Amino acid sequence: MRLILRNTLIGRKEEFRPIDDNNVRMYACGPTVYGRAHLGNARAAVVFDVLYRILKSLYPNVTYVRNITDVDDKIYNAAFERGISLEQLTEENIKFFHEDLGKLNVLPVDIEPKATHNIEDMLASIKKLVDRGNAYIADEHVYFDVSSIENYGALSRKNIDELQNGARIEVSQAKKNPMDFVLWKPVDEKFNFGWDSCFGKGRPGWHIECSVMAHKFLGEIFDIHGGGIDLLFPHHENELAQSRALTGQKNMANYWVHNGHLNIDNIKMSKSLGNCCFVNDILAKHDGETVRLALLLTQYSSPLNFSEDLLTQANNLLSKWYKALQHIEFAESECLDENVWAAMLDDMNTPKAISLLCEMVEKINKGEVKLAGIFMNTCRTLIGIMMKNPKDCFCSASTEKKDWILEQIDKRKQAKTIGDYSLADKIRLELLDDGIIIEDSKDGTTWKSKF
Repeated sequence: MRLILRNTLIGRKEEFRPIDDNNVRMYACGPTVYGRAHLGNARAAVVFDVLYRILKSLYPNVTYVRNITDVDDKIYNAAFERGISLEQLTEENIKFFHEDLGKLNVLPVDIEPKATHNIEDMLASIKKLVDRGNAYIADEHVYFDVSSIENYGALSRKNIDELQNGARIEVSQAKKNPMDFVLWKPVDEKFNFGWDSCFGKGRPGWHIECSVMAHKFLGEIFDIHGGGIDLLFPHHENELAQSRALTGQKNMANYWVHNGHLNIDNIKMSKSLGNCCFVNDILAKHDGETVRLALLLTQYSSPLNFSEDLLTQANNLLSKWYKALQHIEFAESECLDENVWAAMLDDMNTPKAISLLCEMVEKINKGEVKLAGIFMNTCRTLIGIMMKNPKDCFCSASTEKKDWILEQIDKRKQAKTIGDYSLADKIRLELLDDGIIIEDSKDGTTWKSKF
């Protein structure tokens, strides 16, 4: 069986055939670190983490690059408003980003380049584009000339007129064409921050950053370019355009894979609408595995409607799965379930895979204990869940519930201190009715879920 992926470049699913079976190369657009990661960042990170896991199960070597955008006007604004340095702001948010992804069981990538560490390479590429006639200097800016290459718009499958009418594009009288985009911009009065160059002191445009870092670490043409569908235009379209001009290759990547939009309670997530959900806020109330599974209950390429109901569904599934394995002894396994594996190879069909895992749990509950090891390895290797020991799993308890449990334990301790053992025993039984087992020892009282 081979991996099937939905390739945006051709608009349909096709069999994945790497350029080099011994070194599969993938690039995914990372965060712009002006603030905490939002749920859209999390969905993309989890989706391409799943793809990374599949690739690592298929091929001996996989190189996964995910960049950090630490050069952006939003970053300058955020640092200016807080009165801190750009480096302090970006390092803080990179640290938070890694912490959030760690709680979602997202594997570390192989290479995570920062835009600020690759400015000289960007300047060399921009100069090359100017020298070749693909870019021009106007009003202290350097713009890419979209008319200098054929088939601009092929990735998003639209012509220039359609793109121009429907896109948010930077308006400037200095441009030859409204669709031309910035490669280098000058410093301004508010943000006197930038790098010296032959074009004047300034900073790079967003699109050139990704092209340069992708080519630097993966080569002129690589296997997979990933990101959210919201990046298809203009970001990915412009990446492809300037990359074609730089390398002379027809494509930048052979497979372009996009995850769908994220909706919050049926409304597209947007800061302008005030419904932007941040990962750390969700993780303050829900276990990371619950959030990860909730993000995977919908096919990656489809819009995802994120809600409390979805989180409840994910938490209930995990509780049921952990409960099935909590009181049985089983051997570890290096095998993957063939049916789940087939579903994952079919364009990362996580909803089908999860349904098949539910069927495995039903069989385990009916006595097919030998499936438990395969079930655990399949979950951990391909889906990135069930990472805890079922015997001491707390997945069914949210942060709020954990706080409540600790409060009850403290009340029981106080009751025992004053000799009210009747109340202490009542609290213990109430906790037990709620699925919580408490255990006393010389080191204090601990608890665990009986599910």
